[in-house]
Amino acid sequence: MSPWGLVVAGCVVAGYGALSRRLSTTVISGPLVFMLFGLAIGPLGLDLMSQSRDSEVTRTLLESALVLLLFADAAAIRAPDLRREDFLPLRLLVVGLPATMALGWLVAWLLLPGLSMWELALAGIILAPTDAALGQQAVANNRVPALIRGGLSVESGLNDGLALPFFVLALAAVGEGHGHPGVAETFLRALLLSGAIGLAAGWAGASLLRWSAARGWSSSDWRQCLVLAVPAVAYALCVAAEGSGFIGAWVCGLAFGIRLRQAPADRGDQAKTSNPALNTEFTERLGLLLASLSFLVFGAVILGPTLQHLTWRMIIYALLSLTVIRMLPVALALIGAGLRPASVAYLGWFGPRGLASLVFGLIAFEEHLPGMALLSDVIAVTVGLSILLHGASAPFLGDRYGTWFSRALSKQPGLRENLLAEAGERCR
Repeated sequence: MSPWGLVVAGCVVAGYGALSRRLSTTVISGPLVFMLFGLAIGPLGLDLMSQSRDSEVTRTLLESALVLLLFADAAAIRAPDLRREDFLPLRLLVVGLPATMALGWLVAWLLLPGLSMWELALAGIILAPTDAALGQQAVANNRVPALIRGGLSVESGLNDGLALPFFVLALAAVGEGHGHPGVAETFLRALLLSGAIGLAAGWAGASLLRWSAARGWSSSDWRQCLVLAVPAVAYALCVAAEGSGFIGAWVCGLAFGIRLRQAPADRGDQAKTSNPALNTEFTERLGLLLASLSFLVFGAVILGPTLQHLTWRMIIYALLSLTVIRMLPVALALIGAGLRPASVAYLGWFGPRGLASLVFGLIAFEEHLPGMALLSDVIAVTVGLSILLHGASAPFLGDRYGTWFSRALSKQPGLRENLLAEAGERCR
């Protein structure tokens, strides 16, 4: 990246930081701000960044952000979050996610000619994971029922990790016969070996943190650095073993969170270590910063060039991916759940595509396999539209849905959407 590109990036971070609270209630979301400035400094604008000059920076930044967020999101997930009210997160992940992949595959077959069966499957898989950060106001709005907000957050925190095995196996199937490792070898290295490495690294990192805190040997600041090192080590070990660093980082986060919560709830430093959120705060914030910069680089290096050869097929598939391909599987997953149509529509619409889709698409593109250029363009258009549409609609639809919920609750206090609030009242 040129020095002037760094200047612009720094100024955008500083400017958005100064206005972030004010902008959080408007249609101007953080990802949108960074993407637009990225377009301005890319080939369509000042040409301070380009794919030919900054491909290595782009990949390093996007992958680093995804590793940190995969780890932090997985570490924050608790088993009760998945079992809460025994239906919403599990339905979205177990039924909705695979159905989204399958429907994305089918629609790609109809709209994207020239791709092989496994390339079409990659389109559905890459665009299945959601990114709650792109519609943050929809999840953070306190007028929205806690059950709906929690369901979207848990889904977003886990579905990118759950999509990873499908992605690496489909990519291996595409590359088979082109000098790339086959599906069997990929299964062993990327899933089994990487999973084992991530499990060991996460368990060891959390055990070290507990041991140090129990003796009062570590300061709170350096505990944050210790935590940051854990996913970095897991990722590097998996890459050295020719596995999947992302699967390793995600499993590492799961193991880290589980092991850390086993700490006894005593007073003092040891009690604080039992809450992963207190220890992953720096990792999460660094991941958020890198993700924001990733959207700036995305606008400059990926989306800008894509807009120069846009086709109607790309636009139609992107729009269908954000609507029909997402909303039908969600509706299918929630049959019999007892939610009102407004809630099902809200859950279906707020499935934005973001960082995970970008990184998966970039990895696929850099394999230099047939059809990957078209696939990369479709992903770029979809994520770009998602940043625009989901960010702009989140404040308005969050308020509208919150108003509907308040009115419906006054007429029918036993709404399924209100179950978490009722449970909280009973606990008091």
